[in-house]
Amino acid sequence: MNIVLIGYRGTGKSAVADRLSAWLNWPKADLDEEIVAEAGMPIPEIVETKGWDFFRDLESKIVRRVSKKDQTVIDTGGGVVACSKNIKTLRKNGIIIWLKADSETIANRIRNSVDRPSLTGNRSFLEEIEEVLQERIPAYKKAADFEVETSHLAIETVTKKIVVWLEGKI
Repeated sequence: MNIVLIGYRGTGKSAVADRLSAWLNWPKADLDEEIVAEAGMPIPEIVETKGWDFFRDLESKIVRRVSKKDQTVIDTGGGVVACSKNIKTLRKNGIIIWLKADSETIANRIRNSVDRPSLTGNRSFLEEIEEVLQERIPAYKKAADFEVETSHLAIETVTKKIVVWLEGKI
């Protein structure tokens, strides 16, 4: 069984994945890192040169590969829920945990991030976050076995909440 972290960027997935991995002594798989390694270029360059469809197809390929692992903490990209097949694949051998935060917190956490291209291209930073969140929240909610609001919690606290919930599940 794997632990799969989903949620919008800036909700703490990578930091929590690092802590969970250390706590459980399980390896961590970072889907974005795997995508970059497979493509041989950073995500913004993948999207700019090959487009979002190519990126999402590559993401699905990596999801299929990583989901075959066992006792792995899987740190997904925020848009992994854009393809329902990804969630079905990850669920076969995984418990899905949704990390969520309010749009202002997300904006503050990722304001200086350059590792992801714009998703809407024509909105302000905060408007883009709010728009994409509204699109994705139903998919996150449907996919999640458990959810944690991270806006005002330390990474260690979020990790402990997950570990307590996981007791008896893995």
